[in-house]
Amino acid sequence: MKTERPTARPPAKLALEDGLVVTGVAVGHLGETGGELCFNTSMSGYQEIMTDPSYVGQIMMMTYPHIGNYGASEGDLEADRPMVAGLVTRAFVDHYSNESADESFEDWMRRHELVGISGVDTRRLVRHLREGGVLNAVISSVDFDDESLVAKARALPSMAGLELASRVTTPEPYDFATHPDGPRIAVYDYGVKRNILRSFADRGCSVRVFPASTPLDAVLAWNPDGLFLSNGPGDPRAMPDAIETAGRAAGMDVPVFGICLGHQLMALAQGMEVYKMKVGHRGANQPVKNLDRGRVEISTQNHGFAVREDSITAERARITHQNLNDGTVEGLRFAAFPGLSVQYHPESSPGPHDSAYLFDEFLDLVRETRGIPHDRSA
Repeated sequence: MKTERPTARPPAKLALEDGLVVTGVAVGHLGETGGELCFNTSMSGYQEIMTDPSYVGQIMMMTYPHIGNYGASEGDLEADRPMVAGLVTRAFVDHYSNESADESFEDWMRRHELVGISGVDTRRLVRHLREGGVLNAVISSVDFDDESLVAKARALPSMAGLELASRVTTPEPYDFATHPDGPRIAVYDYGVKRNILRSFADRGCSVRVFPASTPLDAVLAWNPDGLFLSNGPGDPRAMPDAIETAGRAAGMDVPVFGICLGHQLMALAQGMEVYKMKVGHRGANQPVKNLDRGRVEISTQNHGFAVREDSITAERARITHQNLNDGTVEGLRFAAFPGLSVQYHPESSPGPHDSAYLFDEFLDLVRETRGIPHDRSA
């Protein structure tokens, strides 16, 4: 578990579009990167967070100070490469302790050319974002001119109106799992996490993953028992084809389940409204109330957009889950077709497993709608 490290780290700067510039030290790959600066409150799971496709186009700031302390392992990835644009930490750990690690976190970052900065006051930066909202930013260990860096940050496109799913979707359909006697779940890949696919496979499902642009008729030709609309990055309002697909799917005799971006696409397809949040929810400690059960779940979340509550009517859907911190909509059960969706991540990775039952609820809906006996997938 040894790795070559410099005796002294080179400097780096983080510049925000509002003019704030902070100085720290470079971690990972030496270079420059930019994106929307957001923060995640998880205390562990930095690899899963770095490889979550929903974070494409975003610089991730970890609020937990020590990052890198258990190294990097291939088994902890949600995709085959980093998806974040960059990393910001308070204290980057040089010496990791984990006998199952494959390499140090910094070696992993360098191998994938992920740019980062450490040694900055992340508490101050988080407060800055919470007061003013998320901002575009640039990390650089090659350009140290404040005016130049701020100008670069201001030139970056806003996440509002940005379509990013096409950057992370699979180029070709593939089978993730095959269980001949289990329900057949077709997955629209807008940036799907591996643990979502594992959650279906572990429940005896055959899982086939399709590119985001696949026509619905081509997906239905596989004869799926259920459709899943995945998580993913960007603004769902900038995805008219995906919204149309979600609307057409609602007219078929196939249950539909959406998580995060998929949840927003299903809502938009039913005439509801989606808006960009000031800060968003990113972490593994968000309290959500299941309104049907009257129980509170601690959930993993990663989203900067939400469904507008006053656009939901009883003819379209009912709210099943609500965030206890700010009251935002976290789950829907649709009225006109067999469908459910949640804004958060029941597959966790990282995070608590309080909400894993949602996969079972969807599969119960699949079996009920499609007439599949429960013992067929046992």
